[in-house]
Parts: sequence; C-alpha cells; structure tokens
Amino acid sequence: MKNKFPIFLATFFLILNLGCEKKTTENASSATVASSGTEIKMDGELPSKESIPKLFDEMDFQQATQCYLWGLPIVAFAEWQQQHYKTFHATSNDLVLYNSYHDRLGILTANATTPYIMSFIDLKANGPTVIEMPAGRTAGGLSDFWQREEAVIGEMGPDKGKGGKYVLVPPTMKDFKADGYFIIPCTTVNNFFGFRTLDPDPKVTEELVKKVKIYPYAQRANPTATKIVSPPADKKWYGIQPSGIKYWECLHAILQDEPVEERDRFFMAWLKNLGIEKGKPFAPDDRQKKILIAAAEKGEQMAMANSYEKRFAAVRHWPDKKWDYVITMKNSAQREENFDEFFERSAYFYEAVTFSNAMISKTPNLGQAYLGNYSDSDGNWLDGGKNYTLNVPANPPAVNFWSITVYDSATRCLIDNPQKNADLSSRKDLIKNSDGSVDLFFGPKAPAGKEKNWVQTLPGKHWFTYMRFYGPTKAYFDKSWKMDDIKEVK
Repeated sequence: MKNKFPIFLATFFLILNLGCEKKTTENASSATVASSGTEIKMDGELPSKESIPKLFDEMDFQQATQCYLWGLPIVAFAEWQQQHYKTFHATSNDLVLYNSYHDRLGILTANATTPYIMSFIDLKANGPTVIEMPAGRTAGGLSDFWQREEAVIGEMGPDKGKGGKYVLVPPTMKDFKADGYFIIPCTTVNNFFGFRTLDPDPKVTEELVKKVKIYPYAQRANPTATKIVSPPADKKWYGIQPSGIKYWECLHAILQDEPVEERDRFFMAWLKNLGIEKGKPFAPDDRQKKILIAAAEKGEQMAMANSYEKRFAAVRHWPDKKWDYVITMKNSAQREENFDEFFERSAYFYEAVTFSNAMISKTPNLGQAYLGNYSDSDGNWLDGGKNYTLNVPANPPAVNFWSITVYDSATRCLIDNPQKNADLSSRKDLIKNSDGSVDLFFGPKAPAGKEKNWVQTLPGKHWFTYMRFYGPTKAYFDKSWKMDDIKEVK
C-alpha cells in the first residue's frame, strides 16, 4: 500500500494523551483513535493494516521535530560558517571583523555595543591549527560545534593577557605534543574562535587584531598571513538556522564531518529513518521530504515556545517580573547529574550563539549577566506597531556598562530599522531623570524630545530584548536593584 503523508495539525503535547481512552474488545474493531490529526483505525486490539503506514509517518514526524530541536546549536554554527566561507570569502585561517551595525545584522542576538572578531576553523582541512594571540587586553575563547566551551583565551585564559601560542588538535589525534604551545584537544572537527578587545580605544583594537595569526601547525615555519575580512556591505546574509528542507541539508552536511557522541546515537537512529545518515548522501524520498519540511516548521514553533515562553523552574530573575534568565544551562558542558540539558540547550541556541561559563558568572564584578524579555507587563508579545516604555532605575548593577538591545523575533537578529540602531546603553548619551533613572522608549516613532532614548520598532513584526550587565555587581545577584517590566503606552 502506498504511504500517505498525514496532516499534522494538533499539538505535540496532545500525543502524550494517546491511549488514555480504552475500548473493549467487542467494539475495538470499529474504533478509531485520534492522534495528532491522524485517524488510526483499529482491527480488534491491533492497528488495522491500512493504518500502519500512518503510524510510521507519525512516528517519524514526532522524532523529526525532536531532531530539529537537538540540531539547533550545530546547525546554527554550520550555517554561519558557510556565510564566512561562501559569502565573505574567508578561510579557516582568516578573521572576520564585525565592527559596524550593518556587519552584525546577520548574527543571532549580537551585542550592538562592542566589535566581534571571529573565525571558524576546519581541522579536517587544516590538521592541527595554531592561534597566536598577542599581548593585550582581550577576552575570548574556543568552542566546539555543539557550542560547548573548549578553552578560554586572553586575560582569563592560560596566557593571562601576555600573549601565547595555542594549538587546536583534532578529536582523532591523541597524545599530541608541542613544546611552547597551549594544547587544546578539540571535541569536534569544526571549531569556533572568537574574541573581543577590552580597551575602548578603536585604534588599540585595530592594532591587536592585526597581530593575531591563525595557520596550520604543519606550516608553522612559514605560515600564510592571516587576513582580516569584513562582511560585504552590499549583501544581505543571515548566520542563523535555515528553514524547511535546507535545515536538514545543513544538518546532514555537518554530521558528515563530526564524530557521533554516545549521547546522540538515538538521534542518529531517528535521522536514519528520515534519510539522513553519516557516510551516505542526503536523498530523502518524497514521503521523508514531506515529513522533514513539516517537522522543521513544527519544530521551530516548538523552539519559539521553548525560548520565548520558558517553562523552566525559577527562570525569572525577579519572580514578579517578566525578565527571564536567557541562559538556563548550568555549565558549558550542557550536562547535569542525571541528564543532558536538552530543552535548556535548545532554548538558548535557538535564539543565540556562543556560550562560555563567564556568561553565567556567579561572582560579583566579573563576567556578564543576561536577562531577556519577550512580553509586555500584560503578558502580550512585544508588538513593533505599538509604543512601549521601560524605566531603568538609578545605579544599574554593572561595573563596566549595561546595554539593552532589540531583536527581531523571527530572525533573532538585530532589528533592521531605518534608524540603524538597535540598542541603548550606559555608553550612550541618554537623557536621565532627576532621580538618576532612565526612561527608554520603543515604538515606530520617537516621543518628542526623547529621540536619544528611543529604539525604532517595525509595525507588523514582533520583537524581544536582552538586558546585559557587564561585570554584574552584588546588587544584581542579591536582587536589591530591581527593574520594572516593559509597559505599553496606551
């Protein structure tokens, strides 16, 4: 019997209730069980033969939605890497400098206040790879393609800001040794390297970046010069997870290069049923392709719910306010005692990229703190066609600076508005109230006389925001400083 692809209209959670209603044997032959929009006809106590293909379709669809959530961190990096290689024409040995507002428009929840310097390093192409860091005030690190931190580089790393040579070692190479280098055993073949300079002087940043070198260890005697590349000014690009069948094409491609970890073997079995296998071309049949496309759509809806309406325990910084902890993972390993943080990982890496333990610092005056807000004080999604205000009380708990940044909910990237501005921060010349607090405004048009304190939003599009504290103080951790919700101006 030819398989027919079911229509998946009900929610995933409805599936959990299947089987709760029991039928007697006498009437089971004519009974049907509704599940996720699919009618399953029973033959006595068994599914009818004609219902078997429907059950397999539904099983594959359910598993595909979970594979979508599982793949979010590695697909985000893989797609962004391809933008570096194909759109920017950068190689594994080059650095991309994201300096301007336009440069950062395609990055998931980028910070709009400080420049980024980044590279994607392919150890399959390079073999062991050297990163030479100069002396200077830098903060950065390396992560694998599941976005787990592998090493800290710069002031907080082993070179302690004095400069040094690091060598990235592929996961297949064991007991690699090299005198005079900091050895970094990598868990994936592809790796992300990124850093920031901590000196506010752009000239200092420029000189430091020029001194960074990346090259294969085998070419250390005569390395090719590292180029500094900028995103093209005339092209629109996004380093985010693609939609539809392209999501699965990207996932299949990156899985070909990466080792399969023990924790992921069940997911690889599910993907096999969908036409995605390691060592084999991506060639799903029509049935599989329809399932994959539908699952990418439903999986993203689940990802949005999981990110924008987080259901994790104690996710609110202030229990009576709507400011969520953006990062709910306990550590960079994404692992707790009895489970791996599947949903916590999915929530963060749907809306953001890169992670380090410094981003969840619990030590006052060090690292960063991130709070996210997706709804107004009445619980409604933030609407680009409406006007809102937010009061930031005096003495925000940040040693270095604070910033609030507006993102497009659909792309999770900086809002691309005619104003060409997505953030407000303590580094800007904001209008302060007499008590030291600051009123911020968000909406299609600026309130008269408040242009300095305003970010332009776009009618017809939803948005969300991150509040970042760089060097969060004791007042942040003990919650003695408290910020209100974002309120609609009616």
